[in-house]
Amino acid sequence: MSTICLEHRMQLTQFTDFSLRALIYIAMKKTKCTISDIANAYNISDNHLIKIIHNLSKLELINTTRGKNGGITLAANPAKINLGILIQQLESHFDLVPCFNAEKSNCCIAPACKLKHILQEAQKSFMNVLNQYTLADVLQNQSDLRRLLHIV
Repeated sequence: MSTICLEHRMQLTQFTDFSLRALIYIAMKKTKCTISDIANAYNISDNHLIKIIHNLSKLELINTTRGKNGGITLAANPAKINLGILIQQLESHFDLVPCFNAEKSNCCIAPACKLKHILQEAQKSFMNVLNQYTLADVLQNQSDLRRLLHIV
């Protein structure tokens, strides 16, 4: 019996995962926080978060202020941050298989393949579910999140 190894898995990048986690922390904190605060809460390095915070700022989801009294705050109401839209902004190439991108495809059956259409439908369903939720929906269990993130 042979096993099939899939090169690609339907999986968000670590960049997107950390971006979502950072937004959760920032929204829960409700006051200014720092990259170090977020990194310590999730036990990840500051270096991973620098690019993430910069990107979230460019997307105008957070406000950042440098200096002694600086910090990071949420720029938008969590109820206005749609998860589907956010993930589309964060995931530049969310192709389940290479044939989703004609430039990367080297499959000889791509022009006649029905699997591509099935996978595209599945991905569309995935995004449709995410489009039904906002960051506010993720924050419904605030007391548990505050406890787990050590936010007082």
